[in-house]
Amino acid sequence: HITVISGLFIIIGFIAHFIFTNTVIFNSAFIIASILGVIPIAIQAYQAIKVKVVSIDVLVTIAVIGAFFIQNYEESAIVTFLFLFGSYLEQRTLKQTRSAIKELTEMAPETAFKQLNEGQFEEVDIDKVKEGDILLVKTGAKIPVDGRVTTGKGYVNEANITGESLPLKKEKGDKVFAGTTMDNGTIQIIADRIGEDSTFGRIIELVEEAQDSKSEAERFIDQFSRWYTPVVLIIGLLVWLLTKDTALAVTVLVLGCPGALVIGVPVSNVAGIGNGAKNGILFKGSEVISHFANVDTVLFDKTGTLTEGKPEVSEFVYYGNNQEEDLSLLYSVERESDHPLAVAITNKLAQYKLRPVDNTQVIKGGGVIAHVDGHLVAVGNKTLMEQENIPLSDDVLKELDKLERAGSSIVLTAVDRKLIILMGIRDQVRAGVKQDLQKLKSLGVKNLIVLSGDNQGTVNLVKKELGLTEAHGDMLPEDKQAFLKERQSTGEIIAFIGDGVNDSPSLATAEVGIAMGNGTDVAIESSDIVLMNSNFNRLPHALGLAKGTYANMRQNILIAVGVVIILLVSLVFSEWMSMSIGMLVHEASILVVILNAMRLRRYELR
Repeated sequence: HITVISGLFIIIGFIAHFIFTNTVIFNSAFIIASILGVIPIAIQAYQAIKVKVVSIDVLVTIAVIGAFFIQNYEESAIVTFLFLFGSYLEQRTLKQTRSAIKELTEMAPETAFKQLNEGQFEEVDIDKVKEGDILLVKTGAKIPVDGRVTTGKGYVNEANITGESLPLKKEKGDKVFAGTTMDNGTIQIIADRIGEDSTFGRIIELVEEAQDSKSEAERFIDQFSRWYTPVVLIIGLLVWLLTKDTALAVTVLVLGCPGALVIGVPVSNVAGIGNGAKNGILFKGSEVISHFANVDTVLFDKTGTLTEGKPEVSEFVYYGNNQEEDLSLLYSVERESDHPLAVAITNKLAQYKLRPVDNTQVIKGGGVIAHVDGHLVAVGNKTLMEQENIPLSDDVLKELDKLERAGSSIVLTAVDRKLIILMGIRDQVRAGVKQDLQKLKSLGVKNLIVLSGDNQGTVNLVKKELGLTEAHGDMLPEDKQAFLKERQSTGEIIAFIGDGVNDSPSLATAEVGIAMGNGTDVAIESSDIVLMNSNFNRLPHALGLAKGTYANMRQNILIAVGVVIILLVSLVFSEWMSMSIGMLVHEASILVVILNAMRLRRYELR
């Protein structure tokens, strides 16, 4: 408002001067504009001096007061207007770059159905929910808190927290997260963590902290400006003592303002972090951006990172005579188990009829035996078949060996002691991951290495399929960390990407730890970057964005320093440089670095 009013008085002054040639109105308008404009700047200067900081506001205040007392009202009015207008643009831009936080907070639930003393449920504001409260969540509603299911069952979409794209079945005892959506069903939950303590609340806090954090470059510039500003004051004083030219001394103060330098780096980092949050990439701070921009080696966990983490039936061989009935028997037995291989089978056979299962017996390390509709059904590995004296022909053994060498897990099914089904189950490579890895290489990553607890044969297949640099299997979490440290000792800058649970030692040890967005405490606390949607194709965007932000920051430093040098040189070697022109160029440089940084808000990897 002050900027607008000050601008109006400046316009009135120019109209009075050029149209009506009225000196009194001309001077009066610029005096009022100068006083209005300098008040907020002087207040900020006073507040800075109180905490022993000689800020840019101090320079501008002294310069404006000096111009005012030498009766250069036009200069003082224009200088304050330009400074205030530059500050307005700066704040407006920073507000826009923080829009990612607003988008996140709008996803947070605002109300919940809370159980009252009488047992009925009533919709209340989320602030009235406490730990231990029982809450009702219906189909289509957002889960308001982190908690555990007490009664009911249903399917929850946790994509924005855990990265799981498919709805997950939830029943008594299962954990649920705030901000996720109840796709189907009705459950009651007991509140464990609420508000800012919930996983979703901590994600929002993470973005806020990241945008407020300072990188090494920002800390250096803060220190630089703390010393730079007093030096400019001293130079201005020396100029006045040597030349007795107050206008020249005041002009030196204006031209020496390092505003673009102070704002250039933070606005780049904030814009980059905001773009990341909008695209499901949480940078834990601006320091992380600098490290990630210079990374030359990326280490990958396999399961849940390069692969989906959801095994699927890849090979199916049938040896029986009544496929419809036999697959129905297999489906009925596997529905009794929540083992990942059993889930893969039931997903494939979901269209078959479910039959009553009796006398289920789990054979440790082998599989399961059960009676279904009068048939004895055995489902498991080769060892189980041998224990049950179920014959395996040479053709079956050859097929089995072929699938094992291809990296598949083997599941055999026998009905009434006769083998009828052989299945190979594999954890499928993520769609598009090969193209994403090629993008990482094109962005300058030299080494792409997979580290896995799986057998070396399976890991070698993944390496061959994806074109990785190296592959290492049969590794425990401590082995991965040791490998990482060995590579670091050779000077490599390492990024490690994993699920954030078993690989937390490596996530914490790497220069950049990247978690595949499973939303757990370990993922958020151990990593530097979180891919919130568990979407691997966001990784090239994250690296490209980090490199773009780092380059943008350096461009802004170059612009800011270059402008100050040009202004001071022009003051010495030219006659056209004045206080108003200097402030105009100075504020224009601030606008340039802000607009340059704002390009990051629209950044997309090409």
